[in-house]
Amino acid sequence: MEVILRQDVAKLGHRGELVRVAEGYARNFLLPRNLAMPATAGNKKVIEQEKVAAVRREAVEKADAEKLGGMLNGVVLTIRRKAGEGDQLFGSVTSIDLADALAAQGYQIDRRKIHLDEPIKSLGDFDVPVKLHKDVPSTVKVQVVKEE
Repeated sequence: MEVILRQDVAKLGHRGELVRVAEGYARNFLLPRNLAMPATAGNKKVIEQEKVAAVRREAVEKADAEKLGGMLNGVVLTIRRKAGEGDQLFGSVTSIDLADALAAQGYQIDRRKIHLDEPIKSLGDFDVPVKLHKDVPSTVKVQVVKEE
């Protein structure tokens, strides 16, 4: 069965692509979740209109992300935590903590855009990547200091 993808689907394709899938996969997974639509002449025209709108929306989002990324590159977050011997933290600093600290400075960043490989568990300075847009990488400097 041929379907047109409405969203990116891992290991299958990107938005707007015409792909061939098994009927059961389309009927039971893709169509009910609104990830795809049957490949008819009318639907192909609808997808073309959605592509044009998506390109415009993508340009606006990228411009906003570049502006915000430029402002974030100079930001230094200072997080105070209790620490024991060997500068090991009691607990850890997670992306939620960093999102809250950024919000306190006036930057509304979704915690899922802050990419920590693993939570920070020691004192020190860290460069944390923030992915505002797929083409706009940014980093935030984080200083984890001992709470007095």
